[in-house]
Amino acid sequence: MASPLAVTEVATAPIAGQKPGTSGLRKKTREFMKENYIANFVQATFNALLETPEGKASVSGGTLVVSGDGRYFNPEAIQIIVKIAVANGVGRVWSGKGGILSTPAVSAVIRSRGKGFEAFGGFILTASHNPGGIDEDFGIKFNAANGGPAPESLTDLIYKHTQSISKIASCPAFPDIDLTAAAVTRVE
Repeated sequence: MASPLAVTEVATAPIAGQKPGTSGLRKKTREFMKENYIANFVQATFNALLETPEGKASVSGGTLVVSGDGRYFNPEAIQIIVKIAVANGVGRVWSGKGGILSTPAVSAVIRSRGKGFEAFGGFILTASHNPGGIDEDFGIKFNAANGGPAPESLTDLIYKHTQSISKIASCPAFPDIDLTAAAVTRVE
C-alpha cells in the first residue's frame, strides 16, 4: 500500500479560460467537474506561490484554509485541493465543518490565528451571490496571508502558470478528510 504522503505527478495540459479576476475563477459547476479543471487551477496557484521567495517559505510546512459556501461540488473540490496541497508541501489544512465557511469567515481564520498557527492563505469555493447547483455557478479564489483577495501580481502569475501547466502533484493515497464532524485528522 502506498504511503498517504507519497507524491504522484499526473500529466495534464493547459485548459483555456482559467484567468482569475479579483473574485477568482467562476464558471458553471459542470466545467469545474471536468477532468483536471480545478486541479490545474490549484496546481497553477501553488506553482505561482512557490515561484516567489515569500510564497515558497510559507507553503513548505505551512497552514492552508480550504472551505466554501456549501454549494454543489464543494466537498469533492475540497478533497482534490487537500491532496494537491499536501503534495506541494503544505503541512496543515483547516476546513470548516461540512467544508463550509463564508468568504468573510475564511478571511478571519487566515488573519486571526496565534503565533505558529498563521495560515499563508486559503482557497475559497464560492461564486458569491450567483446561484449554485450542478447547472449553475461555482468558483474558486485564493486569499493571501492578509485574508484579502490575492493581489493582481499573484493572479497574473497564476494565469501564466495555467497557460503552461504540464503536471499536477497530488497525494492520491491521502485519505479523504471527514468534513461532517469537527475533528483533527493526523496523517503520517
